[in-house]
Amino acid sequence: MIPFPSFFRRWLAPWLLILPSAAALIGADPRFTTPPTLSTEAQALVTLLENAHYNRGAVHSDDYKEVIPEFMKALDTQHLFFLESDKTGFSSRFGNNVYYNVDYLGKIDSAYEIFYVYDEHVTSRIGWIFGELKKDFDFTSNDTYRLDRSSSQWPANIAEADELWRKRLKFEVLSELLNKKTLEQAREVVRKRYERMLKTVGETEGSELAELFLTTIAGLYDPHSTYFSADTYEDFGIQMKLQLVGIGAMLGTEDDMCVVREIVPGGPADLNRQLKPNDKIIAVAQDDAEPVEIIGLKLRKIVDMIRGSKGTRVRLIVQPASATDSSVRKEIVITRDLVKLDSARARAAVFQVPGADGKAVPLGVITLPAFYGNGDEGDTDGDKESASEDVAKLIVQLKQAGIQGLVLDLRHNGGGFLSEAIELAGLFIHKGPVVQVKDYEGEVQVDSDRAENLSYDGPMAVLVDRFSASASEIVAGALQDYGRAVVIGDNSTHGKGSVQTVVEMKRFAPQLAKSPDKTGAAKITIQKFYLPDGSSTQLRGVVSDIVLPSVDQYLPIGESDLPHALVWDKIRTSSFHGAPIDRRVLARLRLLSAERQANLPEFAYVRKYVDWFKDRQAQKLVSLNLEERRKQKDADDAFRKENKLEREQLAKADYPYKEFRLGPPLPPRIVTPKPTDAAKAGPAKDDDSDLEDAEDEANADAYGKVDVSLREALRAVDDAIELGRNHEYWASDHAPLTVAAKG
Repeated sequence: MIPFPSFFRRWLAPWLLILPSAAALIGADPRFTTPPTLSTEAQALVTLLENAHYNRGAVHSDDYKEVIPEFMKALDTQHLFFLESDKTGFSSRFGNNVYYNVDYLGKIDSAYEIFYVYDEHVTSRIGWIFGELKKDFDFTSNDTYRLDRSSSQWPANIAEADELWRKRLKFEVLSELLNKKTLEQAREVVRKRYERMLKTVGETEGSELAELFLTTIAGLYDPHSTYFSADTYEDFGIQMKLQLVGIGAMLGTEDDMCVVREIVPGGPADLNRQLKPNDKIIAVAQDDAEPVEIIGLKLRKIVDMIRGSKGTRVRLIVQPASATDSSVRKEIVITRDLVKLDSARARAAVFQVPGADGKAVPLGVITLPAFYGNGDEGDTDGDKESASEDVAKLIVQLKQAGIQGLVLDLRHNGGGFLSEAIELAGLFIHKGPVVQVKDYEGEVQVDSDRAENLSYDGPMAVLVDRFSASASEIVAGALQDYGRAVVIGDNSTHGKGSVQTVVEMKRFAPQLAKSPDKTGAAKITIQKFYLPDGSSTQLRGVVSDIVLPSVDQYLPIGESDLPHALVWDKIRTSSFHGAPIDRRVLARLRLLSAERQANLPEFAYVRKYVDWFKDRQAQKLVSLNLEERRKQKDADDAFRKENKLEREQLAKADYPYKEFRLGPPLPPRIVTPKPTDAAKAGPAKDDDSDLEDAEDEANADAYGKVDVSLREALRAVDDAIELGRNHEYWASDHAPLTVAAKG
């Protein structure tokens, strides 16, 4: 565990988080005031941020005026309800006094005042919507609607807002028509949606607004700092688990929509292989009951609907993240169960890859979903598996199977325990620095692998993507610094190179410790990660040595896409015995890969999808002409069918493999049952709508299924093996991507 600086040792709970996470908002009251306890917490939060946050020197009291428009945006993410004059008025009234009011007076009255206006606008607008829904819609015009208005200005006046909303309503009704609804059914669906929204806004609680406002303040410092209200903090551990129990998916809300944040490895959703990260859940049905639309519902209520007793079924009506047409719906049936640790553990396989002479070369692959382990030093659960121990066991099995090279697959690995990242990197290097950690005082701690013995010293590659974050980046970057592996995948990893800790306000502020009231907490960033060569993993991530085509490059999913992200920087290199892969070796490996990318059909397949996806992403304005939208939908359906046929042909060339797993045999995969009569009565679905890029679809199965990235990583390792036979490419006394002989 990383030791706390002296400032923290007096106050902080002894545990760190190196995972990005978000809290669901909880709370309730119609006219709001700032309770004394909350007032003290607000002041304590500012003190904590100013004295302990890693980025404290970059934020000044004058910057707090940004909180007003940011808070407005948090309430009205698509800039639909407020007017530009509201922003001007609120900024004038409250902007210059945010810091003084919160830090000196402990007041957040501006949050309540802004919400009152928002509430009035929503109530008035929804009444207007109900009237508009009764009118005729013209779907023959050439009007368009900007689907993503998060960066747009608020309407200048009521007339402009009315015109915007006419287009918005036409878009929503048209989407339901494309989803095989009649006009009257479409009107009714949209009406119910806004009825729910009106109800939800009316149920907003004061603690929700306080949490949102104070989180906006914390967000000035970096995107991973946040404030938990008393209710949220009390429910923090339980609530996160509740989101995992049932189907094994972490959920969040975005623009009143329930969004799948993460699929838990080994959970029912993971084994079902249909629900994907960033999918939007539109409706939920219990077994054979009618689906209930959940747009606009609070996350806690949605979670309660989705979770349930073990063995029962839940039906989800989903808008796939990969669908470029927002009207697409897919029904997914999942049998609820507990998340099984053995299913989430590292797994391996030996692939038979054709070599230069045509003979099969046995190459190993180890897939690691997360850096799991025992956690804190005080954790006495001896039965818990650890990532490093599991990988070491798998390496033994792979070596016994005669592998000549290895791929460590860290795609979609969001991180985990820092200690496990250090131990795992140590399996492939002689003892030495793995990661450097710098705190807010500028002190640098070097965390090293101290084990003499290696588990594997042969040629290897690390396969990454834009979802590889935190601990994954530490391992990939360290092996790259030591020249132990070629990093292959997206142009760079996620770029989260920061460490957070959760501070309970009652432990931080003495006056709160004596209060009988429940208190909240803050999650703040206190440290940054650096690789052995001194480069930060923050923002830039780990840059791949060999870049493969992927739609990830065109999605806003990296750290650099987050507001107020910490900057990249570099510190002094640590003292370690290693060097990056020789330039001649990298140049040769890149050339061989480039030739394959230019000539192999599987890369043409990926590029065609990427080009199609880019074209759809570039269409910022959505047509409101029904005939045009139908033509585009037909064209998209035709592309999907062609893509599916091509994929089936490419799958015939998958390399044969033998899989290795730890623990007892996996339970049988949960198969989606055929829809019942009640299910058929729900929204229509398009079985071909869940189109993903090659990498994502490959991850939907254990191995194979035209995993273009994995195929190329295996071939690159085979290239390294061939270069190892040619002394011209030896950097010193050892072959490329291998550990030098000791001494």
